[in-house]
Amino acid sequence: MPPWCVFLHFTLIVEIIASSLGHMTDLINTEKDLVTSLKDYIKAEENKLEQIKKWAEKLDQLTDTATKDPEGFLGHPVNAFKLMKRLNTEWGELENLVLKDMSDGFISNMTIQRQYFPNDEDQTGAAKALLRLQDTYNLDTDTLSRGNLPGVKHKSFLTAEDCFELGKIAYTEADYYHTELWMEQALKQLDDGEVSTADKVSILDYLSYAVYQQGDLDKAMMLTKRLLELDPEHQRANGNLKYFEYIMSKEKEANKSTTETDSQTDKETKAKKKEPNKDYLPERQKYEMLCRGEGLKMTPRRQKKLFCRYYDGNQNPKYILAPVKQEDEWDKPRIVRFLEIISDEEIETVKELAKPRLSRATVHDPETGKLTTAHYRVSKSAWLSGYESPVVSRINRRIQDLTGLDVSTAEELQVANYGVGGQYEPHFDFGRVNAFKELGTGNRIATWLFYMSDVSAGGATVFPEVGASVWPKKGTAVFWYNLFPSGEGDYSTRHAACPVLVGNKWVSNKWIHERGQEFRRPCTLSELE
Repeated sequence: MPPWCVFLHFTLIVEIIASSLGHMTDLINTEKDLVTSLKDYIKAEENKLEQIKKWAEKLDQLTDTATKDPEGFLGHPVNAFKLMKRLNTEWGELENLVLKDMSDGFISNMTIQRQYFPNDEDQTGAAKALLRLQDTYNLDTDTLSRGNLPGVKHKSFLTAEDCFELGKIAYTEADYYHTELWMEQALKQLDDGEVSTADKVSILDYLSYAVYQQGDLDKAMMLTKRLLELDPEHQRANGNLKYFEYIMSKEKEANKSTTETDSQTDKETKAKKKEPNKDYLPERQKYEMLCRGEGLKMTPRRQKKLFCRYYDGNQNPKYILAPVKQEDEWDKPRIVRFLEIISDEEIETVKELAKPRLSRATVHDPETGKLTTAHYRVSKSAWLSGYESPVVSRINRRIQDLTGLDVSTAEELQVANYGVGGQYEPHFDFGRVNAFKELGTGNRIATWLFYMSDVSAGGATVFPEVGASVWPKKGTAVFWYNLFPSGEGDYSTRHAACPVLVGNKWVSNKWIHERGQEFRRPCTLSELE
């Protein structure tokens, strides 16, 4: 066994947002430019105030002397002339200096840069990305607030005001579970003595209602009473308290007719764990466990059948004397990884070609067959053709040589960038209802995926149907077939790109289609072979 070959153990711990890191880097540079402009404005204001201060000091001394003996002072003709000059000319100049607006340069720069600023929708997307990371990686609010994440280089923390804003965004989405979590965190930080523009009354107002919406009436009443201790005249809180007391009195009346067993059941029901809202994704729990590295572990018997090897592309002339490193990641479906298969120079070239074209990634609408954006795919992507760069052409040829498949009917090389929170929830690469009909090249028979960066935490490619997790490693690529030789879809290839927790994930992929593979991968007599 070559020394580089080590079987992977899938036990690693891993919509803002939603933007690519390239765009976010531009925003950092924009903010840096604004800070420089702001400092220039402050310096100009300080120079202006320094001039005014010198005027004030000089005139303070002069008028102090003059007022002690006005007649004697004005008896000097020079003093009389200078008084006339000061009041007629110099005070006017001082007035102009005071009225001079030193902010023109800063405001002008702000106006230019504002077109690149994120909007409310972007801020909401960044907040949702944080909440998505919190749920996927089982992070408590205190951990997130303190910035205690694995692999971070630049630690940052959330203020009470930041936590309050996250809670408000969750509230507008009727997400009372996260509203409660983040309002409680904001309240905790204020109780610990943090100085903030966020006030406890507003936090308790949101928090009590979010708790009530989740059915915890006792806690809602307690929080409302605490709010009224701070602001006894709070109109909504007073109304809510009366309403809560009315509901509790009704419940007590109803409980009189129930047995002690029923009461105990009610208590257990009230005490049940609060959870995020149920959503459309049936395998959500399994998917998130795999993202955390908590998925199914392959049995030792199956694991023994996974090997690593030097691979020559089925005796391809290019690789007979210089085979590539290949290792098995999973058995069914068979997923293989190629190591050191794309160089750092090639990666940088691909990224530079893609950056100017990055736009929100799209998916095929199963009903219309057309491309559209989707909330379950949060990344930016671009497409590169082989004819526009010898590097891309060389990469395409490499994929063909190593897979033995014809890439002339494949889709162009897609480059994707996932920033923090970027993800692609469980999906199939192959089409199920007349997808790709307009291409005339058949279905997506196979997927080749390059990892063009390491990821500090998160960002795994997971297969919920079988429990496989494949972790990003720069310079490697993974390959699997989406279709059986019969042309039927392999449903075990349903996969997902986990959210990036810390860092930045660059990938590029090649979707290879059926046409041209008739003799390269012939059909069999069985649908499942």
